[in-house]
Amino acid sequence: MRLRNRFTLFFATFAVGISGLGGWLFYSASGNALEAELDRRLLDVVGVAGDLAFGIDDAFALFSPGDEENDDWRGFQQLLHRLMDEGYVDRADIFRWEAGDKIATALVSVDLAIGQELNEAAPYISTIEEAYRSKDGRATTEPFESADGTGQHKYGFMRLGSETFLGVLIPADHLSPLTRLRWTLVALAVGAAAAAGLIGWRLASGIASRLEVLSRGALRIQRGAMDRPFDLEGEDEIGRLARAMERMRTGIRRRDEQLRVMLARVAHEIRNPLGGLELFAAAAQESDDAEERRTILGRIRKEVRDLNAIINEFLGFARPGQTRLRLHDVREPVGEAAALVGNDLERRGGRLEVDLPARPLLARADPRHVKRLTLNLLRNAAQAGDTVWLSGAMVHGEVLLSVRDDGPGIARELRDHIFEPFVGDKAQGAGLGLAIVKEMVEVNRGRVSVVSDDVEGPPGGSGAEFHVYLRGPENLPGEAGQRLATTEGAAR
Repeated sequence: MRLRNRFTLFFATFAVGISGLGGWLFYSASGNALEAELDRRLLDVVGVAGDLAFGIDDAFALFSPGDEENDDWRGFQQLLHRLMDEGYVDRADIFRWEAGDKIATALVSVDLAIGQELNEAAPYISTIEEAYRSKDGRATTEPFESADGTGQHKYGFMRLGSETFLGVLIPADHLSPLTRLRWTLVALAVGAAAAAGLIGWRLASGIASRLEVLSRGALRIQRGAMDRPFDLEGEDEIGRLARAMERMRTGIRRRDEQLRVMLARVAHEIRNPLGGLELFAAAAQESDDAEERRTILGRIRKEVRDLNAIINEFLGFARPGQTRLRLHDVREPVGEAAALVGNDLERRGGRLEVDLPARPLLARADPRHVKRLTLNLLRNAAQAGDTVWLSGAMVHGEVLLSVRDDGPGIARELRDHIFEPFVGDKAQGAGLGLAIVKEMVEVNRGRVSVVSDDVEGPPGGSGAEFHVYLRGPENLPGEAGQRLATTEGAAR
């Protein structure tokens, strides 16, 4: 089922359910309240009539067939007529209740002779028995449809003596407004369902149309067409999703461009050593001089090492590996990287100056990544200059690693893009060293920056300086951190 239909159905069902339940509760409460009020009025009428007009105890029991001409009997009958004429009741009868036979016979009635069976009360024997047994001697029936079709009525009975009762019939027309109210509630429920369905459809249409834009954009990305941006606005969840998908699109596009460039660079960087290998191999094949052949084979080995280094650099960028963060003293991996680069620099006549503190530099990072990013920075600096400075310190709860060289520095047009892949002006390498450094620093939740290309250094170049910040220990005092580093070092 489509989202629009789901929203419409849900809102309409919800509106019908809420309005139907509310209407039924209101209808039931109103009906019960009116029923109780009608019973109270009916019992009041019966009570007033019985107490004021017929409060003669069992005097009615003395009437027998033929006493209809008796003045007392006619007086009581006139009282019954007066109740009916004044509009209080539709019918009133005084009758004898024969409990054994469960028969009601008329004593004083507007249309029955003494001793005739009161057929109107016959269906309500149980109510008469209830009045007979109750303490106040009163009881009312449920509303019923009268035999003459004049509408809903109720009977009320009051015990006058031990065997005599007063029966009063009154209209129960309170249900007519309730019937109108019921149909009004039904109409309101239908209207609420229609309005809720329309609101749900409009709301779902707005959401679905925006989701369709995102869906079409995702399909474009799947097909490789990533030029069109996600231009949905809004601060709601869909707007945030659109911005996230836009970041994903730009990231995939940038990564795709990097991969294309990398493939081109891979072909270019590998082609040059392969061409040299082919020339050296041909020269070695044609040479008969053993010393010359040895020299050529040495050059071939150098080209193979350079080719292997290029391949490792590309693999390092494409597969950075899994990160395992732990608290450790970074002086050890940094020192290992410094030892490797320092030896190379000394063979070339350069030097590496290392300034690390005597106390542990505790950072929460992957030691392998720390060594590798330091090695990349040092090799990058060694290629730029003859002297490289490496220092480490704890700054504001973070470990700061600084690498500086005395080379020509970084051109201003490259400074903002220096950490992007294949950006650089060196003839050696594939231009991935600083990109790998940035990636490793970020996966270790740190940051890296180039300070400036105007750092004062020895004569011969202004140099460049890079700062790497790694997360330090959290809520760990200095002495405790030193003991932890000592313990970890002993364990290793």
